[in-house]
Amino acid sequence: MNSRLTLFTKVLLDFMYYTGIIVTILVPLIIKRYGRYNSYFGDNVPQLSFIFVSSGIFAVLIIHELRRLFKSVLANDCFIRENVKSLNRMGTYSFFIALITCCRLFLYLTPAVIIVILVFVIAGLFSKVLSHVFDKAVTYKIENDLTI
Repeated sequence: MNSRLTLFTKVLLDFMYYTGIIVTILVPLIIKRYGRYNSYFGDNVPQLSFIFVSSGIFAVLIIHELRRLFKSVLANDCFIRENVKSLNRMGTYSFFIALITCCRLFLYLTPAVIIVILVFVIAGLFSKVLSHVFDKAVTYKIENDLTI
């Protein structure tokens, strides 16, 4: 069961990573096409393209860091400095997504936009705190390895 969950998670992260890259590249075309049916999108193609492409880049970077973390989990070596850096970067990327999404408030205010901002602020805070926890764990692990 555990190996099936691990395999599923790896496949899901890989799928999200590569699909995220493709969708991020195609965002301007998608917005332009959707603009035929929704005048808000049609009237704001450049602004929405900037917002969604920028957010997409940071989202893909978050998934990239998650894939790195997952590799260390598979290798049974979770408490390493690289994971501390990855968690820290994921927090920063989450804050950037929240900040970029704030720009959308000037175009069109919806409850969903506010929820997205809150989710990424919370994710950023969680990642930053978790990076500090991992940093302490790595320090304890290194000290413990030196004593043995």
